[in-house]
Amino acid sequence: MISHSAYTVEPWCLREIGLHLDVLAQSESVFALSNGHVGWRGNLDEGEPHGLPGCYLNGVYELHPLPYAEAGYGFPESGQTVINVTNGKLIRLLVDDEPFDLRYGRLRSHERMLDLRTGLLHRECEWTSPTGRTVRVRSTRLVSFTHRAVAAIAYEVEPLDTQVNLVVQSELVANEQLPQFTGDPRVAALTSPLQPEEHAAAGTRLRLVHRTARSDLRVATAADHVVTGPAPTWTSSESSDDVGRLTITTVLGPGETLRLEKLVSYGWSGARSLPAVRDQVDAALAGARSTGWQGLVDQQREFLDGFWGYADVEVDGDVEIQQAVRFALFHVLQAAARAEQRAIPAKGLTGSGYDGHCFWDTEIFVLSMLTYTSPDSVAEALRWRQNTLSAARERARQLGLKGAAFPWRTIEGAECSSYWPAGTAAFHINADIANAVMCYVSATCDEEFERETGVELLAETARLWCSLGHYDSSSRFHIDGVTGPDEYSALADDNVYTNLMAQANLRAAADAAERHTEQAAALGIDEEETARWRDAAKAMTIPYNSALGIHEQSAGFTGHQVWDFVDTSPDDYPLMLHFPYFELYRKQVIKQADLVLAMYLRDDAFEEDQKARNFAYYEPLTVRDSSLSACIQAVMAAEVGHLRLAYDYLGETALMDLDDLEKNTRDGLHLASLAGSWIALVAGFGGMRYHEGTLYFAPRLPERLSRLAFSVHVRQRCLRVEITNSRASYTLVEGEPIQIRHYGEPVTVPRGTRQMRSIKPPTALPEPTQPPGRRPERPRRVESPPMRETPLAR
Repeated sequence: MISHSAYTVEPWCLREIGLHLDVLAQSESVFALSNGHVGWRGNLDEGEPHGLPGCYLNGVYELHPLPYAEAGYGFPESGQTVINVTNGKLIRLLVDDEPFDLRYGRLRSHERMLDLRTGLLHRECEWTSPTGRTVRVRSTRLVSFTHRAVAAIAYEVEPLDTQVNLVVQSELVANEQLPQFTGDPRVAALTSPLQPEEHAAAGTRLRLVHRTARSDLRVATAADHVVTGPAPTWTSSESSDDVGRLTITTVLGPGETLRLEKLVSYGWSGARSLPAVRDQVDAALAGARSTGWQGLVDQQREFLDGFWGYADVEVDGDVEIQQAVRFALFHVLQAAARAEQRAIPAKGLTGSGYDGHCFWDTEIFVLSMLTYTSPDSVAEALRWRQNTLSAARERARQLGLKGAAFPWRTIEGAECSSYWPAGTAAFHINADIANAVMCYVSATCDEEFERETGVELLAETARLWCSLGHYDSSSRFHIDGVTGPDEYSALADDNVYTNLMAQANLRAAADAAERHTEQAAALGIDEEETARWRDAAKAMTIPYNSALGIHEQSAGFTGHQVWDFVDTSPDDYPLMLHFPYFELYRKQVIKQADLVLAMYLRDDAFEEDQKARNFAYYEPLTVRDSSLSACIQAVMAAEVGHLRLAYDYLGETALMDLDDLEKNTRDGLHLASLAGSWIALVAGFGGMRYHEGTLYFAPRLPERLSRLAFSVHVRQRCLRVEITNSRASYTLVEGEPIQIRHYGEPVTVPRGTRQMRSIKPPTALPEPTQPPGRRPERPRRVESPPMRETPLAR
């Protein structure tokens, strides 16, 4: 686990002291660098030892067949898997002909530090070779936010005790050997996916060009180097199909340093010619060379200063949560900042888990956070969805439906889920996308986006609901045979989450069409169609059990047999890996927040007492076999007054990857859970909701936290919120005066003023139980070294 004495708790960085091979793969994920276009896992510079090598380009994938024991109409025929593209991180070192390999010789010290303010990964180690030569190695790595195609490394070697002969090999390597498949269905890898097209080496420059066999994508990688050190230093370069190498040889004495600055550029295309892609990476490399290493570092810091000025969350009273939420914000930013009309995968570009696919996680969790912290990236992610509409429309036609049926999991837009009940049947993905559109437009007032992108997305998803649903003899509208967020309750009728989100989708589509009549006409929308949308929304069925006083998760759910939690062993979780779905589908057992999620996103559809009763009923049934659940349970636990429980859920979601709670951080980070730490703090303890242009706050802090501060950006305004156990303050930092609601009370906040209000205590309610053994238990890290702020690199 990452909860290890090697990992210190510090407010602005993640530091690893020593090298611990048992958590090497997890470390590679948490130390991953990305900008949304290029992703480098935190592998060691020398490449070995490693847990999972990884260099990724957003949108680069290979196709593979989806085998079925029995074919069926509408089953997707091929899947898409993210591939490990050319590794540009590799810098191998030989000291008097001994390879620098930390598994041999003596490792005297080793430290890595990810600086969240600068976006740099620093490393420093001292190593004595098997022949007794001691060297100090320093490296600093970045993936640039300002140069989209560029990553870079500064690498230094210094002998400490005697003169040594050094050989440094800086490489580009394609088709790296990857670890064996683990058997976990959430992990996949392809062997040698890149077919060589061209290689070149000249002076200090290297270039490799490859093509994927089935998806027919061309990938190019280029590198250039700046070498400094005492003379004489010799360099030579060579290349072959899968390797480009610059070799540097020199003799160094104690106190002398060899420094290598390596600039790497990436490019890919499914349409451009080989010369065009070659020129693309050469141009990117020329731009990086012109900027220089220090220029790239300075630009990285400037970019992040702007982000943290808008997005930082301050937490007093829990140093682990403070570190975790900044770690989360940084990694979510990395996944989205330069994705630019590409998907935001569930693991970002930190690993190959989930095949590199994008799910509904993006719209409901990741974009929810980014809407208020980095809204430009939200618009780009939704434009990517618009770009995939042709595939979604074709999928809808294949299913006999109108409008667009967006894929449950995908990289480029086609459905890649081979399991219908937990894939295509989860039609709520369409409403999730619509919800992201609605939230973004409302928060930003981006009329151009709504006109050019929003109307089309809202209309095509609304058309799907009208063709998927039906009216009964009492003129009530039903959506049957669908799967909601809870994947342990598949093919249900009138899932409340799906119905409520579809209802909002239908209303928003009608409103948008009426605001943008020209775009509506171009899409063939008339008054009759918008009237159908409004009628369906008004007649939507929302199952409610009057005897229990609660909403049904779906029609008839509360009549199912309750799962035998008492006789379920802790080793039986996650249930999906130990029990047949048949058993899960017909029992009252919930994988992740479903109706509870509906209460957060559509809180206008529930009375306060209904929320409390619903939460009390569904909490004992929810096993959290998904990393998506804890943050939503934190939000609703806080709203109904269970602050201690909400705090425990906050710990689970915030430390999901830092403490490797799901035991699969090795495959990449859980972006939705990372975004969930922001959601749990801001929407949970900040009590923030946003409806029809108005911010609502109902703040309450748990006992362990003494202060929470964050900023919210809506409609060209920046509101600073600061909460203690007794008072909340609201300060307008930018923009025109804003009216907010504090526990329902209207509060006008002019620019530069600070409005103070008291905190209302929650209503005392009995705390609900959880399934046996499934209460959120916050792991405490082993005593860590003293807190420090000194960076490793100069």
